[in-house]
Amino acid sequence: MKMMLVRMGELYLTILLLACFHNFALSDYQGDALFSLRRALNATENQLTDWNPNQVNPCTWTSVICNGNNVISVSLSAMGFTGTLSPKIGVLQSLSTLILQGNHITGEIPKDFGNLTNLVSLDLGNNSLTGHIPSSLGNLQKLQFLTLSHNRLTGTIPESLSSIPSLISLLLDSNDLTGPIPEQLFQASKFNFSGNKLDCSGKFLHACASDSSNSGSSNKPKVGLIVGIIAGFTVALLLVGVLFFLCKGRYKGYKREEFVDVAGEVDRRIAFGQLKRFLWRELQHATDNFSEKNVLGQGGFGKVYKGVFADGTKVAVKRLTDYESPGGDAAFQREVEMISVAVHRNLLRLIGFCTTQTERLLVYPFMQNLSVAYRLRELKPGEAALDWPTRKRVALGTARGLEYLHEHCNPKIIHRDVKAANVLLDEDFEAVVGDFGLAKLVDVRKTNVTTQVRGTMGHIAPEYLSTGKSSERTDVFGYGIMLLELVTGQRAIDFSRLEEEDDVLLLDHVKKLEREKRLNAIVDRNLSNYNIQEVEMMIQVALLCTQPCSDDRPAMSQVVRMLEGEGLAERWEEWQHLEVTRRQEYERLQRRFEWGEDSIHRQDAIELSGGR
Repeated sequence: MKMMLVRMGELYLTILLLACFHNFALSDYQGDALFSLRRALNATENQLTDWNPNQVNPCTWTSVICNGNNVISVSLSAMGFTGTLSPKIGVLQSLSTLILQGNHITGEIPKDFGNLTNLVSLDLGNNSLTGHIPSSLGNLQKLQFLTLSHNRLTGTIPESLSSIPSLISLLLDSNDLTGPIPEQLFQASKFNFSGNKLDCSGKFLHACASDSSNSGSSNKPKVGLIVGIIAGFTVALLLVGVLFFLCKGRYKGYKREEFVDVAGEVDRRIAFGQLKRFLWRELQHATDNFSEKNVLGQGGFGKVYKGVFADGTKVAVKRLTDYESPGGDAAFQREVEMISVAVHRNLLRLIGFCTTQTERLLVYPFMQNLSVAYRLRELKPGEAALDWPTRKRVALGTARGLEYLHEHCNPKIIHRDVKAANVLLDEDFEAVVGDFGLAKLVDVRKTNVTTQVRGTMGHIAPEYLSTGKSSERTDVFGYGIMLLELVTGQRAIDFSRLEEEDDVLLLDHVKKLEREKRLNAIVDRNLSNYNIQEVEMMIQVALLCTQPCSDDRPAMSQVVRMLEGEGLAERWEEWQHLEVTRRQEYERLQRRFEWGEDSIHRQDAIELSGGR
């Protein structure tokens, strides 16, 4: 019997060692493949600095996302790489997303990319790739998005791409491709073969690019658009010339500056990338001359207006009213720069911008369901409140957006004003983190000290308020307060609670009710159907995020895992022990303060000495 137990123990130990070795080997070959990519891309010493070949697990590396120990996403957009693509990437069998667009990558697309059988999205656009499109890409049966546009690819489009059943978007425009286009590829929801030497007609008449308008007549609007642009530009130049001579004659000798909005005027200090540059007149007409009735809200750097273009497209236009101040002008440049690196389904996408000598404007998609704050506290009669499942989705979506800013952008991005008013809701009530006007790009090699505290009272972390130092954990604190807003429907600071002799700060109010085990009193009165265990879990995550010491707060990646049900119980038990200690220390200091008041103000008179 004893011998049997020994053998069973040895067998268990062997299985355990094999499992550990498997995980080690898995991470090791993935790390080798990614480091080979870094080397092939000619990354500089200042790029991808944490891609360390001696570090076994690549899941902590910048721009790498894992599921368990498997690498599932690599995103290296617009980083200025000048090298080639490494064929060793083909060993990453679990990879679902590979984005390398907007660099200067040369050479051919390795045929080994056809081994990435779980790939869903491949974006190699806006590079300098040459050679043929490898036919092995037809092996990618799960591929939905393929972008190879704006390269120097030659040869024909391989017939094997027709065998990909789930292809939604196929962009091969602006290359040197020749020959016929496989008929099946025109079935993709979005395609673009223009800018090549391809035969788009085939057996049937096809446009070279998908278009919402009917084929056959799609060229006419384009011609009209071109003619309209040329005519408009000519008229604009004539008007500018007339205005110039009129002003010169009328105000000769008068030295006041006159600014004219000139079509095509560019602010050279900003790299615009793929964003659209709007004319001032377009935005002026879209917002009805920036009418007050179109105001959606007002932030730290200006108002946000609802706009509608001539084609019916709705947008939100942010007009920076204080751009001449250091903060305002810097804020504009910061937002335009950040949007090129921060692209995520839970982050607000910047459509374009407008610059003149007197204006700075940003253009975003219009979110028809407005903000979380509106849906919690500003509903109009007849509008439905957010139900509990939607609030849970908002919590998780916001956490994922912030996780992307903190852990997958290089340099990392700190929002600095996370609150319900800055989390917008799209048509499906999915969370979209907006308002990067207060955000800060933080280079990992530089200090995180800021000279000016930005944010909203009640949401600002204590260390940021007292020292001016911001970090990712500053956002974690604000996110925790936003979770409490989601659960309670209340504001972070509410002076009306003073009437009930309650805490003004929402955080203190919730802590008190949590200690008294009165969870139902915490929940928003507009919520009629909810799971009390899930409410308790969300409150626990919120209180972990709002701990006084920033080092005790979880990272946003840990918050995501806790909301998904992983690792919360252990951290909550630690928090309870810490909270008891904090409470005891607070009560001890309070007693000492009360004793000090008593010793100063309530001493009995004593006679020091008799009369002399």
